[in-house]
Amino acid sequence: MSPLFAFCQTSSPITPRMRVIIDNDFGGDPDGLFQLTHLLLSPSVEIRAIIGTHLNAHDGFDPSKTQADNAAKKARELLSIMKIDGKIPVIAGSNSGMQNDSTPVKSDAVDFIIKEALRTDTKLPLYVLCGAGLTEIASAALTKPEIAGKLTLIWIGGPEYNDLALPPPNASPIEYNLNIDIYAARAVFNRSQINLWQLPRNVYRQAILPYSELVLKIKPNGEIGKYLYNTLENLMARMQKYKLNLGETYILGDSPLVLLTALQSSFEPDPSSSDYVNKPCPTISSSGIYQLNPGGRKIRVYQHIDTGLMFSDFFAKLELFKN
Repeated sequence: MSPLFAFCQTSSPITPRMRVIIDNDFGGDPDGLFQLTHLLLSPSVEIRAIIGTHLNAHDGFDPSKTQADNAAKKARELLSIMKIDGKIPVIAGSNSGMQNDSTPVKSDAVDFIIKEALRTDTKLPLYVLCGAGLTEIASAALTKPEIAGKLTLIWIGGPEYNDLALPPPNASPIEYNLNIDIYAARAVFNRSQINLWQLPRNVYRQAILPYSELVLKIKPNGEIGKYLYNTLENLMARMQKYKLNLGETYILGDSPLVLLTALQSSFEPDPSSSDYVNKPCPTISSSGIYQLNPGGRKIRVYQHIDTGLMFSDFFAKLELFKN
């Protein structure tokens, strides 16, 4: 239950209208911690579990063999700072990716996704929110294909579609989150029938936070504000040691996961202030490249996100939680 719930109970009749499972690489890019904080402060979502997932085996954020365990530990650290540790299950996923696109990994996280998707005692729709790789959800769908019609997967990941956007200068053809586990991405795109909402690289890069707002609107808001501020401040200092100048903005690319769930419209619920197109789901090659698949199931591919709504809500909730 959200820490903001008590406030909302006294000021407005906001209750959960969807279930979410949060799946992210919290030991990597700190944008996942911002997204997690925002969702924890959102009373319209019922957070069923938080899953810590692995990075690419060669990722500089965490080159260890226990990446998913470390991600879960980081999530618990944040819950402790918010004084809600023990209130929501935190589960470590697999510490490595899939060995091929047809053999699922086994983990407590996979089991939880399956169990939650197959529940019959609730009518709240289920969203699985993936801000990194797709190992756990792909494995769950391979293990129990029938869950595909019982959830919506929202994924931050994948490169640009050639007919919709251009890649940024010097961009890798294999997008960062897809490259965490190419086999898992192939399993979701090529083998499953999962209802998929995708935010490719050109879209999640729109979630840009200026350093000035980090200082003025996040840092002053209690212990959680200081914690989030320090995660980015420390990263920026670390990058400078490697002669990488991040400038005065940072992309909080996982935050749209909140925008498309907690901040859906009141009537005819949907992320009504963000734009998408329905496209036939492409297949993904063994090298991680889209291949046209005109007969593929239709997926939502977002083109524009309402960052004004997303960030203003986050800042307001941080201030309310501080009080």
